[in-house]
Amino acid sequence: MAKIALIGCGRWGRNILRDLHALGCEVAVADPDADARRSAADAGVCDLAGDLDDLAACDGIVIAATSSAHAAVIHRALATDVPVFVEKPMVCDAASARDLAARGRGRLFVMDKWRYHPGIEELRRVRETGELGRPLGMHLRMAGWGLPHRDVDVTWILLPHCLSILLEVFGWVPQARHSFAEQLDGQVVTLTGVLGDVPWATVEVSARSPVKSRQFRLHCEDGVAWLDDGWSDHLNVAHGKEGIGADARNVAQRPLSTELPLMRELRTFVEHLAGGPPPRSSAEEGAVVVERILQLRALAGIPQ
Repeated sequence: MAKIALIGCGRWGRNILRDLHALGCEVAVADPDADARRSAADAGVCDLAGDLDDLAACDGIVIAATSSAHAAVIHRALATDVPVFVEKPMVCDAASARDLAARGRGRLFVMDKWRYHPGIEELRRVRETGELGRPLGMHLRMAGWGLPHRDVDVTWILLPHCLSILLEVFGWVPQARHSFAEQLDGQVVTLTGVLGDVPWATVEVSARSPVKSRQFRLHCEDGVAWLDDGWSDHLNVAHGKEGIGADARNVAQRPLSTELPLMRELRTFVEHLAGGPPPRSSAEEGAVVVERILQLRALAGIPQ
C-alpha cells in the first residue's frame, strides 16, 4: 500500500484525497488551513499536519496547494527525494519553471487531467492513425461564469488545460502567434489566442461566459473529430470535406469510457510509485506550458 502525502486539501484536494483512498493508498495531509485539516480528518487520513515538514516519510507527494504557492512547495517537496505530482499549472513564472524542470527531471510530474480524458486520447488516435488525413489544426474552448480561485486569473486556470490537450493530441505545443484579452477591474477574464501555423490552434478561455462550455475540435483534410462536452460518453467523427455538418450520415459517434480523468491520472502515479511508467506530463513539458501561457499573456498586453 503506497503512502502519499497530499499538500493542500481544499476544494480540489478533497477530490484527490477521495480518489487516492479509492485506489487503496494511505494518505497523509498537510494544510495550513484549520478547516481543510478538519475536512481531511473527517475523511480518515493516516497523518495530519499544518506543514509538509511535520509529516512522516512517504512514498510520493501530490501537491494541490494554491497555484501561486506551487514554486515554494515544489522546492521543498523535491528535497524529500520521492516522486512529486503537482496540480497544474506547475508554476506561474518562466524562471521557476526552467529551474524546477532541471531539478525535478524524472521525478517531478504535472497533473494535466485532460491528457487522461478518454475523448482527448481518442482525438490523439485519430491524428496518429491518419484516418481523417493530415491534421490541419484544433479549436479549443473552455468557458464558464466566475472562478473559485483568488490568487490567479483565468489564464493560469483554464489555459493549462487547453495547452495540455494540444500536447496530448499533437505531441507538442505550438508557438503563440496572436492573442487578445478582455479585462474587467484589472483582472483578465477572457483570453483568445492563436498558436502555430500548420497545424494551428485557436484557444479561448473565459470566466465571463453565462453558458459553460468545453469544446475541442480536431480539423483534418478529410474530416473533423470533436468532443462537445467534458462529460460526453462519445466522440463525434465526421468524414468528408464539404457539407459534413448537414449530412448526419457522415457523422459517427464513437463510444468513450466514462471513468473520470482524475482517477485515471492518480492511478498512473500510484502505479509509477510501484515501478510502473511515469505520468505523461513531465516537468519539462510543464515548463513549456508555462512559457506558452506567458507568451499569450504578453501578446495580449497583460503585464507580467
